[in-house]
Amino acid sequence: MYKNNFKRIIDFTLSLIGFIIISPVFIVVWIWLTIANKGACALFFQERPGKDEKIFKVIKFKTMTDERDASGNLLPDAERLTKVGKFVRSTSLDEIPQLLNVIKGDMSLIGPRPLLVQYLPLYSDFQKRRHKVRPGITGWAQINGRNAISWKQKFEYDVWYVDNISLSLDFKILLKTIQKVFKREGISSYTSATMEPFKGN
Repeated sequence: MYKNNFKRIIDFTLSLIGFIIISPVFIVVWIWLTIANKGACALFFQERPGKDEKIFKVIKFKTMTDERDASGNLLPDAERLTKVGKFVRSTSLDEIPQLLNVIKGDMSLIGPRPLLVQYLPLYSDFQKRRHKVRPGITGWAQINGRNAISWKQKFEYDVWYVDNISLSLDFKILLKTIQKVFKREGISSYTSATMEPFKGN
């Protein structure tokens, strides 16, 4: 009952109220990042697979510049991540625009994080089960390590969530997420400024 009906109602209501309340913060971060990104747009839109692998465009604050090397290739993430962007990411402020995705119905507040479209052919049947529900702004994997855990662990946490979804679990994840944000835990992997690319099993 909760998974198929009430979860969407709660998502829409909380996201709409939340976005209205934090809209001043949204505007400030937008201006701040526009300056830090050297005039580039403060938002970026990227295609991600959602529920049942349906493709949608996720909205996030842009925390990296578009700087390239002499050959025209983008510089490594660590070099393009600005000081402002690093702060915005460490405080999870970059996730604010995704409230619009939740309002639209592309995402949920709680669920497996939406990953890159290019990963779809690499998933095992087990890993594909993460797409049985709407992707979330935060999820079970995020409160259990976020970018600091391995891909194997991340997928195991995602599928476990799909199999055990409930109102009490979502409430627990929400509270733990708030705690993680204040502690700024698990933002980066152990070897990179962001999570290393997934290369399959």
